[in-house]
Amino acid sequence: MTLITAMKKRLGLCAFALVLGATYSLPALAIVEQITAVFRPDPANPTSNKFVNTTPQSGLCPWHVPARCEAVNTFSIRNSSFRAYSNGPIPAYPDDPRTSAYFKVPSAFRDLQVTHTVTGRRETVQMRIAGIGGRWNAPVSAWTTSQNAWNHYWRGAPAPCMPINYLAASVSYALFFWIVPENAGACSVTNGYAIAGMSYTTLEYGYELKTPNPLGMDAGVYEGSITYSMGPSADLDFGDTMIPTENSLTFNFTLSVEHVLKVDLPAGANRIELLPEGGWQAWLNQGRRPSRLWRDQTFAISASSRFKMTLECGLVIGNTCGLRNNDGDEVPLQVAVSLPYGLRDQHDQGVNKLPLRLDGVGTELFQPLQYVNNREGKLHFEVGKDDVADMLKKPGSTYSGVATVIWDSEV
Repeated sequence: MTLITAMKKRLGLCAFALVLGATYSLPALAIVEQITAVFRPDPANPTSNKFVNTTPQSGLCPWHVPARCEAVNTFSIRNSSFRAYSNGPIPAYPDDPRTSAYFKVPSAFRDLQVTHTVTGRRETVQMRIAGIGGRWNAPVSAWTTSQNAWNHYWRGAPAPCMPINYLAASVSYALFFWIVPENAGACSVTNGYAIAGMSYTTLEYGYELKTPNPLGMDAGVYEGSITYSMGPSADLDFGDTMIPTENSLTFNFTLSVEHVLKVDLPAGANRIELLPEGGWQAWLNQGRRPSRLWRDQTFAISASSRFKMTLECGLVIGNTCGLRNNDGDEVPLQVAVSLPYGLRDQHDQGVNKLPLRLDGVGTELFQPLQYVNNREGKLHFEVGKDDVADMLKKPGSTYSGVATVIWDSEV
């Protein structure tokens, strides 16, 4: 009997180029940022089933305190197109913190939908703003109070924000950044001296993502977006005095899923010889009829995505393949598969000698629990006892046939 194996794979491997910044025109109404992330299986770390954020960093974290940002899992982006201006003077020790330096951001996770560009399949991503900062322009001495030096909260952070402990300043401006905990409220700083006018000329933020399990996603590209409003009492709220020139901040997402589905057979394994247990000697020497003819063929599989397995036959007998001799006698061939640990069937069960049938029932879906890298599986071929008895009615006859086993990533 000859076994022919085949694989069908359409796994889109995509690369993305990103230019980070806002498309800015006058009058500017929106800031647009591009966020990219990729899942690519890592043979050195097969249990890591997470997207890697590939959005280029800018601002505080990559340029000033990378080790500190990495330690607190903070990622920063600086947008130099952002502008906000005070709509009037800011009195000393204002009664309402919304009239001074006030920052309230969407620190709770929000859902956004990303859609596969080919299949239309949708997945849910969650995002929150996890850091806020930028450049303010005002006399730095104005933030001095009877309790604290001017830089006390700008280098540290006012509660509920948390410090990154970095500040760059001159006499008339400062660059700052604060960590924003999940579900935090507003963070504000009160000025101890009157400020005639103030502006923000950059916006710097960190964000946190929760992405779907990529092992359950189709290979290819997913796109989606989320928009936050900006202004007094909006999603990004800078108080009632500092008014941004833009009224929204949009994040466009591109998630790339680069799956692996690879099956390797040993050399010569596409030709299978079915034999009794222990060979033919018991039949030839003692006339003991074999209980079955069989062969197990190993293969190596690497998989990070869903797949299915199907069977095609040169000779069809019922729901499986068949073998035929020169006289036209036919017997059915049973084909089954065992998969390595880490691959489960549609019922979340391990796969051990699961029958492969022409109608595909039972093998419509296999799902990895983790990236399976170059692990051993088996194909099982067998002619059962009753059919062997029919074959032995004509000793010396040779039966042959063709079975095609397909690993298909298009599920």
